[in-house]
Amino acid sequence: MMDPWQECMDHCLGVTEEAGKMIRDALQKDISVMQKSSPVDLVTDTDQKVEELIISSIKKKYPSHSFIGEESVAAGASSILTDNPTWIIDPIDGTTNFVHRFPFVSVSIGFTVNKQIEFGIVYSCIEDKMYTARKGKGAFCNGAPIKVSMQQDITKSLVLTEMSFKKDPEHFRILMANMERILSIPVHGIRTPGSAAVNLCLVACGAADAYYHMGIHCWDMAGGAAILTEAGGVIMDVTGGPFDLMSRRLIVASSKNIAEGIAKKIQLLPCGRDDVS
Repeated sequence: MMDPWQECMDHCLGVTEEAGKMIRDALQKDISVMQKSSPVDLVTDTDQKVEELIISSIKKKYPSHSFIGEESVAAGASSILTDNPTWIIDPIDGTTNFVHRFPFVSVSIGFTVNKQIEFGIVYSCIEDKMYTARKGKGAFCNGAPIKVSMQQDITKSLVLTEMSFKKDPEHFRILMANMERILSIPVHGIRTPGSAAVNLCLVACGAADAYYHMGIHCWDMAGGAAILTEAGGVIMDVTGGPFDLMSRRLIVASSKNIAEGIAKKIQLLPCGRDDVS
């Protein structure tokens, strides 16, 4: 039986490579930086150009499909996930890294049908690492199969998260307190690479053992979630319940033991939903 979405994935790989080249070329020039919701919520001309490249290419081939793109949503487009085939796009995941030329910068694309992720692509374009996964067919980096570390012992784990400026002092307190709680388990350490999609792939390939985050978006998670799952990882809500792509929060890990251990330790941070305006 033919895979109805393989052609979509093949087309997506081509346009993702083009997008990565556009990002690498932009790094050789002056970068024009603008602010969105706060002084640390940055966007560049390249974010917008890359998203336009990706959406225009896919829309030309699949005009009936839906799109949720970070920059489109910032400009007022809907972020409601429907049953229609939907492309969830982050043109530059790690914009702050891009602005500073810090090397973890990725193009992240997830494809859903009936609200289920069918495939994911994350291209860490400065590293030139193309992570891919098709549901039921495994996860790969540059064509080589990848697997999570399978670590079961949280005290032997390396954990990823992200931190940035928070206007609300209470939010900032919770953010820092959660890091202290995890470090006090103890764990081997916490790292903050600066790209949610890359973080998911680092757990997927066994370079880290867990990643937790509250306040990200569906476009940060969709591509990497497919890759992490196909690599044998565990993905769940920060409460320990089922993962919800539109919830703006997640825990991923090499094993259920570690994921649940983190869920028991962290305090919830209010972060809203992507499908509620």
